[in-house]
This record gives sequence, structure tokens and C-alpha cells, in this order.
Amino acid sequence: MMRSTVLIVPGLGDSGAEHWQSLWEATDPRFHRVRQRDWELPSLPEWVEALDVAVKGAPTPPLIVAHSLGCALVAHWFGRMRRPVAAALLVAPADVDSPEHTPPEVRCFRPIPLDRLPFPSTVVGSSDDPYVAPARARWFAQRWGSRFVLIEEAGHINTESKLGEWPEGRRLLAALESETST
Repeated sequence: MMRSTVLIVPGLGDSGAEHWQSLWEATDPRFHRVRQRDWELPSLPEWVEALDVAVKGAPTPPLIVAHSLGCALVAHWFGRMRRPVAAALLVAPADVDSPEHTPPEVRCFRPIPLDRLPFPSTVVGSSDDPYVAPARARWFAQRWGSRFVLIEEAGHINTESKLGEWPEGRRLLAALESETST
């Protein structure tokens, strides 16, 4: 059985070399980053198109691993394209609807779509994420039909969180992948 391609979908600013997304990509040839023309000034139509090209280019419905603004991107992309996806791990979704939690350059991603996702998904939030309140992350998960996992005091679940390769995240991804192979 062919194992699914894993699409890494970073948020604003991309994911640096020490970010868990980059570390995962460096250790497994199935992992491919969705590249954006401009990581600092996101354009919703451009970002949606880049994700769509990556999904269409996968040999089978891919697994998606999104972080921060990448989670909002997945919701927007799915609402427009509705292509098959095996599953999605949606980590630290940026609350683009909240000026108190996110910077002005992500306002073009609001309102965040809340359609139920028809594939297995898990939303991971942190108790002290500066870009989304835990209750709001849980609400996104409920609306998207996702499982919700709350991590204590992990910030934005990024490089500054010092998670390294983030083994817990890899376990969550493996659990999603096992759901798709049954």
C-alpha cells in the first residue's frame, strides 16, 4: 500500500529550520512543503492556489499538516476546491477574526470558514497561545468536526516553544494516518 504524501502548510513567515514542521520534512521524504511566493504579506488567492497545486500534484489524497495561518488556509482552500484529502493535523490555528490575537497582514484570511471537514482531522491548541484563545481553538475544532487536543503551556507550538521534533505531534499524525488506512 502506498503511504500518503504529507503536505506541510506553514503559516505567516514560513517555518524556520528549527520549527517542528521543518524537522519533520527533513526526516521523511513523504513530507513536502507548500511554498508561497510571499510569506510575510500573504495573499489569500495566491496561497489557496499554491495549496491546490500541491494537493493536485499528490499521487493519492494527501495528509495535511498545517500550522497557524496555514490552518485558516486549509479551511479556505477546502471551501473553494473540495478536493480529496486523507486527513489533516491543524496545529495552533491563528484566530484571523481577532485583531487582539493576530497581526493586520492576515486580515485578508477573515472570516475563517467554519464548514465541517469531510476527512479525519485533529486541531491542537495550547493553553497559552498568544494567537488563539484555547476556547476559540476548541470551537474551531467543533465547527470543523475535528478532534481537539489541548497542550499545556506550549505557546504557539512553534520554534519558540522549544518542542524540537515534537514527538507528540508525530503520534497525532500517525493516529490520523492509521484512521485513513482502515
